[in-house]
Amino acid sequence: MREKALKESTIWQVVAHMVMIIGSLLALLPFVLLVIASFTDNQTALVNGYSFTPEKWSLAAYEYIAAQWSTIGRAYLMTILVTVIGTVLSLVITSTFAFAVSNDKLPGHKVLMFLCIFTMLFNGGIVASYYIYSNIFHIRDTIWALIVPTLLMSPFNVVLVKNYFTNSISPSILEAAQIDGASVFAVFLKIVIPLSVPILATVGLMTAIAYWNDWTNGLYYLTEMNGADLFTIQIVLNKINENINFLANNSELAATAASQLPSTTMRMAIAVIGILPIIIAYPFFQRYFVKGITLGGVKE
Repeated sequence: MREKALKESTIWQVVAHMVMIIGSLLALLPFVLLVIASFTDNQTALVNGYSFTPEKWSLAAYEYIAAQWSTIGRAYLMTILVTVIGTVLSLVITSTFAFAVSNDKLPGHKVLMFLCIFTMLFNGGIVASYYIYSNIFHIRDTIWALIVPTLLMSPFNVVLVKNYFTNSISPSILEAAQIDGASVFAVFLKIVIPLSVPILATVGLMTAIAYWNDWTNGLYYLTEMNGADLFTIQIVLNKINENINFLANNSELAATAASQLPSTTMRMAIAVIGILPIIIAYPFFQRYFVKGITLGGVKE
């Protein structure tokens, strides 16, 4: 019986590994194709489509990006700035709110948690949000248009962090610190935050990816007339997809005819540049990701 159970366990492990390998390849191959397409000759891509073995290779897309780095590079730097500011502010707001509602002794903590969950399920829609942010908060054509709407605090992240605080940090540690004279802020900064690195790293990574990939806020709240300097790399890529003349109409690109642009492969090259920082950063946070999601997603 023991040998039979061991054999079945081995078979299941082999099958599981094969499934995971196939799934990993299916997830990885699109990125490989994206990189190869960015090094493909533009005319070859137009005629034959994208291929893992293109007939002709070319660096034209990257050469064009390098030549126009003042436009694309500015968008790239703006993306980094928005991602850093937005992620830091989001972590501060999310962690402080989650710490407050995780305290059962806080008056009204159930009401606050209900309001948080309610916003996860219901909202006023795009029209109401646009009116409030544009006419009341006046964030149009400002950097806050890329930071505040929809991304600054996620109720889902609040729930993850709250559950982590509740299930992974012993209340006796917090009570002992308060007995020793530590204030609430001291307890939060010196005890709760150091013990919550896994969940904060997990939430921070998800928030950073959301900010990095976001283009809808720029579409809604930034105009080419007054907000072009705030365009992020994703917004620029979206503009290219909508109208390849977007780059040609800039003063630095006016002398270049739209027909001469490596439009097809340039989209791929900008996409590669756009996702490169996330790919580089992910391995440093991956060890926290599973632990943070697992512990933060459990509610006793």
